[in-house]
Amino acid sequence: MTTQLRPACIDFEASSLDLIASYPIEVGVCTPDGELHSWLIAPETFWQDWSESAEQIHGISKERLLAEGVTAAEVAHHLNQLLSGQVFCDAWTFDSFWLYRLFRAARLEPGFHLESISLLLSSRQVKQWSSARQQVIFDLDLPIHRAANDALILQKTWEYVTDRAL
Repeated sequence: MTTQLRPACIDFEASSLDLIASYPIEVGVCTPDGELHSWLIAPETFWQDWSESAEQIHGISKERLLAEGVTAAEVAHHLNQLLSGQVFCDAWTFDSFWLYRLFRAARLEPGFHLESISLLLSSRQVKQWSSARQQVIFDLDLPIHRAANDALILQKTWEYVTDRAL
C-alpha cells in the first residue's frame, strides 16, 4: 500500500477582493502533517485599500492588523522556511495575487510554487468538492474566513474527496 502525503495548503484573507488594490492581511498554512501556522500581516505604507464588507466577513480590523500584524518580510521568511515544492490553494487567481504582493513587499521570491488544488482532482472529485467542503466545515465546526482554518478545511476536503483520511 502506498501512502501519499497530504498536500501543503495555503489560504489568504485580504483587505478586499479588488485584484488591483487589495493586499493580504492574513495568511494561513496547513502543512502535510496537519500542523497549522498563521500570521496577521501589518499593512505596508503603500497598501491603502480597505473594504468594510470584507472586514465583516473575516472579522479582522485594520486596527488589529496595526497592533498585532507582523511585517511582510517576516511573514515571507516564515513561509519560505516552512514551505517548499508545490503548495495548494482553492482560489488561485486571488491567492497568487496576494502571494505576489506579499513577497514583492518583502523583496523576496517564494521558495515554493503555488498551484490550484484542482490539479490534484479528477472530474468526479471536482463535482463532489462543494458538498464535501460543506461537510468538512460542519464536521470540524470551525469559523470560516480565517486563513489557518480555511487552509485546514482545504486539506481535509481534499482528504474527503480522495478517500485519503490519514
